[in-house]
Parts: sequence; structure tokens; C-alpha cells
Amino acid sequence: MAIRVQAEDFDVGTEYAAFTAGRTSIGGVAMFVGLVRDIAGGAAVSAMTLEHYPGMTERQLEAIEEEARRRWPLDDVLVIHRYGRLEPGDRIVMVATASAHRDAAFESCRFLMDWLKTKAPFWKLEATPEGERWVEAKESDDAAAARWAQ
Repeated sequence: MAIRVQAEDFDVGTEYAAFTAGRTSIGGVAMFVGLVRDIAGGAAVSAMTLEHYPGMTERQLEAIEEEARRRWPLDDVLVIHRYGRLEPGDRIVMVATASAHRDAAFESCRFLMDWLKTKAPFWKLEATPEGERWVEAKESDDAAAARWAQ
């Protein structure tokens, strides 16, 4: 398990190689990498600043990861989430799950992203031509997370 909240960029290939190195029992890895878009809600976005609550953020990510492990037979989980000022095209988040079976890897990766979007304490401030604006929670994200309710 690795959970990292960091300002620095990460290299997807390097992270994947380290995540799978010597792990011959893994049958599948599912991975999601989120990027900053240059448009949101119909407005151009020149930058996004992500803020978080140090300590609390990591604890919440660990709780989300523990729930994924409770639901699926996972060999490993990797969550990297950046904070600070990011520009369009920059990587924001990487989630990877490894399991002996592809279904567990796919489903748990989606679960982690859905819950991360709605339960992790990150705040997004977008820079647009009209000025800065805080990103509000989206009903679509809440609906995605709700499908995992037990």
C-alpha cells in the first residue's frame, strides 16, 4: 500500500514499474490517471489550485483504501494525489490496484476514484478568464459514489 499526497509531479511509467516489480502473483493491474482539463463548466481554465488538509487527507485516503481491501481481494493499492497550482495537462491523481483477477482490479480502481472524488478532503480553485472560482461538488460524482453504498 502506498498513499502519497504531494506537490511534485509523478511519472506514470516509473510508478507502474515500481508497483509491479517482482510481483508475479498479480494477474491484473487497473490504473486511472486524472489530468487537469482546460475547460470546465463551459469556461476556459488556465490553472487549478488544489488545497488539502494535511494529516486529515492522508487518514481519509487510508480509510478509503481499507474499504477497498475489505471489498476486493487486492494484492496492492497505490494512490498518488497532487496539491498546489496545476495547469491544463498536468497530472492530478493516479490510482492503481493490483489483484490476481481483473474484475477485482477494475472494480476497486473505480471504487477508489469514486470515493476519492466525494470523500477525500481536497478543494479545487479554478482560474478562469472571469476570475477564480471554487469547484462545487457535482451530483454526478455523488451518484457514482452512491452506487457503492452497502
